[in-house]
Amino acid sequence: MEQLAQRAMQKNVQIDIANVGDKIENWALVNAFLQARAETFVDGMNWDLFVHDGIEFEQYDTFATTYVIAHLDGDVVGGARLIKTTHRSGIYTYMIRDAHYGKLAPIPSDLCNEAPPVDDNIWELTRFFVKPGFDIAQDILANANEHLKKLGAEKCLFLASPAFMRIARSMRFNPERLGPVVSNHDGKFLAFSCDVI
Repeated sequence: MEQLAQRAMQKNVQIDIANVGDKIENWALVNAFLQARAETFVDGMNWDLFVHDGIEFEQYDTFATTYVIAHLDGDVVGGARLIKTTHRSGIYTYMIRDAHYGKLAPIPSDLCNEAPPVDDNIWELTRFFVKPGFDIAQDILANANEHLKKLGAEKCLFLASPAFMRIARSMRFNPERLGPVVSNHDGKFLAFSCDVI
């Protein structure tokens, strides 16, 4: 009975693409996503991230950022952040590239074997999460892929746990490592690239 209720609940999860720069009406949904990130990464995983008024945000959360947000009856249950690799905000570009150049300690700078690309057709996906009890990781990735395909993107870069690469492989995204598995006090990370299909 509990599994049936969970399946019914998952079918009602809505996944939206939101960008505050396009529509200010998206702010409430993006704000809820940033609150869910604080609950997931700071409260749940004890990551040392900046939180203000209950939301987790940083230099990569700008009007140019796109969010893939899964929500159920107004509650955010998962999502991810997308940034074009040509993005620039002050001294920052995108997470993988900035980490590679040593701007994001404690993220190790040796996560890529060579300089990460700067290309209009390549995006980065970070801050991916799914709340416990929801089996929607592939749905979030499929929606991100569909959105990027509409924009003419060719590749997407990921910074995630090594297990995340297995999900990408199971969805036939042709993942390729950008470097070794690295670690810090928050866990193990792997930068990899996938085709937009």
